[in-house]
Amino acid sequence: MDRTPAAATAAPVTPAAQRLSELIDSEWSMRRRLEGSGFLDEDGPSDQRFQLPDTSAAARAGAQQQWADILAELDTLDLATLGPRERVDLEVFRFQVEIQLANAKHRSYQWAANSDTGFWTNLTGGVPDRFSAPDQVPAYLEMLRGVAGYVDARVDDLRSGLARGFAPSRASMAGRDATARAVAQASDPADTPFAVPLLAAQQAGWMDRSTVDEGLRIVAEQIIPAFGRLSEYLASEYLPQLGESPAASDLPKGKQFYADQLREYTTTDLTGEQIHQIGLDEVAAIEAEMTAIAAELGYTGDDAVAQLLEFMRTDPQFFATTAEQLLHLAAWECKKFDAVAQHWFGRLPRRRFGIEEPPPELAPTYTAGRGGPGRYVVNTYDLGARPLHSIPALTLHEAAPGHAFQIPFAQELELPDFRRLSYLSAYGEGWALYCERLGDEMGIYETPYQRMGMLSFQMWRAVRLVIDPGIHLLGWTREQAIEYLRGHTAMSLHDVTTEVDRYITWPGQAASYYLGMLEIRRLRAEAEQALGERFDIRAFHDCVLATGSVPLTVLQEQVRQFIAGGGRSPFADRQP
Repeated sequence: MDRTPAAATAAPVTPAAQRLSELIDSEWSMRRRLEGSGFLDEDGPSDQRFQLPDTSAAARAGAQQQWADILAELDTLDLATLGPRERVDLEVFRFQVEIQLANAKHRSYQWAANSDTGFWTNLTGGVPDRFSAPDQVPAYLEMLRGVAGYVDARVDDLRSGLARGFAPSRASMAGRDATARAVAQASDPADTPFAVPLLAAQQAGWMDRSTVDEGLRIVAEQIIPAFGRLSEYLASEYLPQLGESPAASDLPKGKQFYADQLREYTTTDLTGEQIHQIGLDEVAAIEAEMTAIAAELGYTGDDAVAQLLEFMRTDPQFFATTAEQLLHLAAWECKKFDAVAQHWFGRLPRRRFGIEEPPPELAPTYTAGRGGPGRYVVNTYDLGARPLHSIPALTLHEAAPGHAFQIPFAQELELPDFRRLSYLSAYGEGWALYCERLGDEMGIYETPYQRMGMLSFQMWRAVRLVIDPGIHLLGWTREQAIEYLRGHTAMSLHDVTTEVDRYITWPGQAASYYLGMLEIRRLRAEAEQALGERFDIRAFHDCVLATGSVPLTVLQEQVRQFIAGGGRSPFADRQP
């Protein structure tokens, strides 16, 4: 089956193209060793799937030098001899390497946890439910033997970051040690996430009991004690000694660090001040839409929107009484999209996804939902904080056609791995937020309250443009950010607080969503105007998804080529 987009047909190999390919292959192999294979990369070779990150000083120093050398050599390549696909590869690769080098210079690996996730939750959350082939078992056991050393090394990273004042703020990290403590206090290794694929493999007949016992012994004798050391360090040393300021600009070289974070997450050169102003403008525009819905529902006066949001935040009709009710609604919204998908997309990913809840120890500080390959996670903790009117927009963003749709779509393309398996926030989150708005056109929102829920989600992301630079650059307090977000959305106070803490401890990331969506919407309007009756929304969406995760500047170039080609889908005349 040929899955290559027509626009990506390879040009004849030239010396510059050959050298670019060599640089990409070498850097990607190095980066995979440095970052680890990623447990959820099911397309990777079985014997390489379970590889922990290389935390050695030598590996980190070597990577930093290699990235600097690559950027210098890229400037010497004869760009005129590269084909269209190689030019896109070059632009994406250069951006990725620039970001990697900037983070290496800031020693960002010492910021190994935020209020949303930590290296340990990435570790436990990445363990699969089952193996996809019997030959993965030995590699997994070998990985288990390295977990304790990896955890200890990352504790050293946290300690080093704390010593130089490079760490998140204390108030926003309170209680985040609970997820480490859950493993540390396990009385039975079989009750830890690390045991899940072992027991599944035994049930499938891929592993005998003695091998399972060996894996459980490693968990009991090595991994649980390592998590105990981690938990003790977090509770007694790390969290109590964190600083008070929420601002990234107060960190060592903080203003440059924040500027680099904004560039990484937005893939633009916009300043914090510019992003803040864009946010203020978009907040005003969404408020106008909200005012119109409030009037439709009979609310009047200067505080009409506030009255409606408070009603949606508190009335029992908007809340589930059981976790199953919330999960069932999420499943229903997924099927509503399935019913109309063919009208909006020319190509669909083959991989399906399931709906699950986050681990109970993570749920209290977890976001409302999260999606990715094979999964749509719906948080059912504190049902009073999970309004039903938000589920349609949440599902479109996290499940389909958002993250659980877009990421597998990219993984099924014939792209080089450094593009197929990478994720740039402005593109990925921008696409998912665009999908929330698309739901309005697709007929997903059936009531004014659901549409208000969507606008509340849109406002939530627009407010981020105000809050993120507000906190990290313009002197806003945590309390000021909480009040601003609560005053502009129908979100519960629990969710508002959790979200603001995420923005504080993850500088720049919050700005990626709305800027990415704005660019996709702008490019769609440009294509609609240029193509007129030839514009096909399915072909446009195919064009955006066919790029994989790319900087917004590259997406702009690809859409303009799509326009120049008459609006033809990159998958035209190819088998789905």
